[in-house]
Amino acid sequence: MKSLFICLIIINSLLAFDYKLKPKKVSTETHCFFGLPEVMDKHNNGNMSNSCFVDMGTHYLVIDSGPTYLFAQQAYSQMKKIKNLPIAYVINTHTHDDHWLGNSYYKSIGVKIIGSYGFKDEIKVELTRMQRKISPKAYVETTQVFPDILVKDKNTLIINANKVELISVNQKAHTKSDLLVYIPSQKTIFVGDLVFNERLPSIRDGDIIGWLKALDSIKKMDVKYVVGGHGDLVGKNSLDFTYNYLSKIKSSVSLLIEEGEDIADVVDALKMKEYKNINFYDSIHRQNVETAYRMLEWNSE
Repeated sequence: MKSLFICLIIINSLLAFDYKLKPKKVSTETHCFFGLPEVMDKHNNGNMSNSCFVDMGTHYLVIDSGPTYLFAQQAYSQMKKIKNLPIAYVINTHTHDDHWLGNSYYKSIGVKIIGSYGFKDEIKVELTRMQRKISPKAYVETTQVFPDILVKDKNTLIINANKVELISVNQKAHTKSDLLVYIPSQKTIFVGDLVFNERLPSIRDGDIIGWLKALDSIKKMDVKYVVGGHGDLVGKNSLDFTYNYLSKIKSSVSLLIEEGEDIADVVDALKMKEYKNINFYDSIHRQNVETAYRMLEWNSE
C-alpha cells in the first residue's frame, strides 16, 4: 500500500506542469521571477506577473505569490538552490489573481500572508480567471487563500533588524487594494501593478487620477529599485512608462471632453500610435480610453 502511494506521488509530479522558472537577480538581496508579457492561457498557465524574493538575512520575504500553487512551489524550490532560507511572510500587493493564488502553497507550509484591507471587500469566492483560462494540471492544488493580516493604513515589519514598511495606497489606483512594500535599508520598493513594463496597463478596475497620484508619491521616495508587477525594468525610471502613458491619456481625454467631444469620437480619435507596437495595445488601449473618459467626465462635472 505504501509503495502504491509513493508511486502515485511520483506519477502526479511527472504529470504536473513545469513552469521552468529561473530567478533573475535584481539587487544583492532581491531575486524575481519575471512574468511573460502575455495574456494568461493554457500555454503559459498564468506565468504573466512578477513574484519576488528578498533575502532578509535569516528569512526570505516573498512579494506576490504568483498564479498557482505549483508556480509558488516551484519558485521557492528554485530560490532554495540560491540560499536555503525559511519564509518570514508573503505579501500580496493587490487582489488580481495572477498575483496571489500561489498563497495556497505558502499556507500549506505555514507561512503568514499579508495583504491590504481591500481584500476584505474585493474578493468574491467564485471561479477565478485562472480556473477558467489555464490548464487543470497547472491549477492542481490551487485554492483561494486570503491574507491572514490586513493592512488598513500602514504597518511595519521587523525581520532580522530590517524594517519593512507596508503602505496602503488608500485610494482607488490600479485597484482599491494596492499595497506598497518599502525596504528603506535596501532602497527598494515593490509596487505591484501600479507599474507595468513590456505591456500596456489596464485601468479597467482602477482610477486614472488616483493611479497618477500614487506614482507621484513613489517618485518622491528615496529608492533605487522600483519593482512593478509586470516587466523586468527595476530602476527608479521603471515607472516612467506607466506614468507617461496614463498622463497622456488623462490630459488628452480631458481636453477632448472640454471641447465637447462625445465618448465614441474620443475612443476613435485617441490612438496614441507611439504605443501601437507595445503588447496588449490592440486589446486594451481603446478600453483604457473609454474607461478614462467615463472617469474624467464624471470628475469634471
